[in-house]
Amino acid sequence: MACGSTSLWAGETSWFCCGSSWGPCGSTGTGACGTCQSGKNMAAWPNLSAACWSVTNPAACGENMPRRGCGSVVNVKHQCSGATVCVTLADCGPNTQMWCSEQTCCNGACRTHRVLDLTPAAYSAIGSLSSGLLPVYIYE
Repeated sequence: MACGSTSLWAGETSWFCCGSSWGPCGSTGTGACGTCQSGKNMAAWPNLSAACWSVTNPAACGENMPRRGCGSVVNVKHQCSGATVCVTLADCGPNTQMWCSEQTCCNGACRTHRVLDLTPAAYSAIGSLSSGLLPVYIYE
């Protein structure tokens, strides 16, 4: 899996559970792609497909994110610490329209709108699960 350095997007990330039981997660479904696992570095993207876009509706928050499908790889960088994790897109989400104008800040710079969900394994590689939200840059 190759992670790139070309800027794709920026915003907030949260975490979610998928697949078999791992860490704070019980067993759940394996996501829109059928491959999502909480113990692997994976993510959910709001524009995974046309059907996903219509549910997550990032446009309601002014986000016009590019489509990236199942198996696409992105590099996620914590805006505050600089920690990075390479993830594979494996699900649809987050439901961006529910979080318009939500804001997470550090060092005087803020990110708005939830534009990515990370599995607990991926989230904990760049921040503490107890933080709940992180401001991030996303690269491909």
